[in-house]
Amino acid sequence: MSDNPFADAFDTPGQHNQPILSVSELSGALKRTVEDAFSLVRVRGEISGFKRATSGHWYLGLKDENAVMDAVCWKGAAAKMDLRPQDGMEVICKGRLTTFPGRSKYQLVIESMELAGEGALLKLLEDLKRKLAAEGLFAPERKKPIPFLPKVIGIVTSPTGAVIRDIMHRLNDRFPRHVLLWPCLVQGKGAAEQVAQGIRAFNSIDGTQGVPRPDLLIVARGGGALEDLWSFNEEIVVRAAAESDIPLISAVGHETDTTLIDYASDRRAPTPTAAAEMAVPVRMELLAQVMDDGTRLVSAMNRLMDERNLRVKSAARAIPNPQRMVEDMTLRLDDRVERLDNSVQNLLQRQGMRVEQLASKIPAPGQQIQNAQERLLGRTQSLMSAYQSLLQRKHSQYDRTSALVRRKAVDDSIQRSTQKLSSLSALLESYSYKSVLDRGFALVTDNEGSAVTSPTGLNIGQELSIQFGGDNKLDVLVNGEGVAPTATPTPQRVAPKPKPKPKAAPRKKSPSPEQGSLF
Repeated sequence: MSDNPFADAFDTPGQHNQPILSVSELSGALKRTVEDAFSLVRVRGEISGFKRATSGHWYLGLKDENAVMDAVCWKGAAAKMDLRPQDGMEVICKGRLTTFPGRSKYQLVIESMELAGEGALLKLLEDLKRKLAAEGLFAPERKKPIPFLPKVIGIVTSPTGAVIRDIMHRLNDRFPRHVLLWPCLVQGKGAAEQVAQGIRAFNSIDGTQGVPRPDLLIVARGGGALEDLWSFNEEIVVRAAAESDIPLISAVGHETDTTLIDYASDRRAPTPTAAAEMAVPVRMELLAQVMDDGTRLVSAMNRLMDERNLRVKSAARAIPNPQRMVEDMTLRLDDRVERLDNSVQNLLQRQGMRVEQLASKIPAPGQQIQNAQERLLGRTQSLMSAYQSLLQRKHSQYDRTSALVRRKAVDDSIQRSTQKLSSLSALLESYSYKSVLDRGFALVTDNEGSAVTSPTGLNIGQELSIQFGGDNKLDVLVNGEGVAPTATPTPQRVAPKPKPKPKAAPRKKSPSPEQGSLF
């Protein structure tokens, strides 16, 4: 009997005897069958569509020229891998095959991953090299010179390998120096991070905590396969080497081995031993060179002294006898002193004669005073005449100016009086009762010209006069019933009286409401 519980049902030739399965039952049977048959497989393919989820899981596809398979690597397995997947990378994955019933798909659960051969590693290496070169990490102008004789050398390597012993042996043979070792892994998981940490740690030393700051760094490792040296191709190591402020020598592998740190370092050594030779010169050779330079310096000084002595002797033969030179100078000095005395006497005589000539030309002091007084008197008279003339001109100018000022003052006074008279005339006109009559009122007066303000006291047959606006006047008689006109009421225009002059005319009072009645 088969282990598959559904095998007999599948083999039954009659369809009416086959059991009816649910989708979940069939998917579960398929999942168990696939997982049992492919519980451990190794698959080779090219990574496609790689994605790292925020949870830490990896999702990717493995493909070749004919098929594509989905794959997943859970967070725990991904954290243990040294390889960082990229699209286009050819890898060999080990894991198990399973199905995903929710979507009727199958996928490979990856437990480990490695590059498929050296060709894939080289492709990855070239891609990273082009990327870092495009950023300028390998530019020649970034290279720093190696110090001739560093006091302190920092070495980043494994403390248990033969590399550190070879470097120390070569340094002690050539020129012993103070060495600081940063122990780290040089192969396997975490090696790249430790190497980068060592480079950055040496650069962070400032020399104030009792640990001297290195003048030179050496990153070293012995030879090996491409996979063994891969830690020195990691981006973190290359960037740490490029960012180092301390000059750095890379000595990774043998002479034929090349890693990316070689391009970022300031100098590449073919072997760790060669790095030690580059770091320090040979002490005995320096001593021999110093001795040779000292001998050559002494010989050069001796030759220089001999040459200077010869030149002094040659110059001494060309110098005359000093005693004769002193005698000649003494005779010349005596001659100059005698000639100087004679010259002084002649000069005094000539100056005395010139003084006498000048003295004869100078007038007597009394005559000079008299001449000065005459000049002063003449200038005083001229000044007085000029003062009198100026005073007369100023008086004339003052009289003209005063007349103009007085005339202008009179004109201004007349103008102000005229303006004031016009204002008063306008005010008087505004107070006149005629302007009230022009608005439709009337003034009633009796025969004597007195204003009638009330009908009380009027007699029948009494004549009254009514004056309207525009100098129109009407005579009326008082009867028992009212006022009747004495004749046909024809408007009578009274000739206007001529206006008196403002200064001569007496000011008339305008009739007040108590003096007249307006209708």
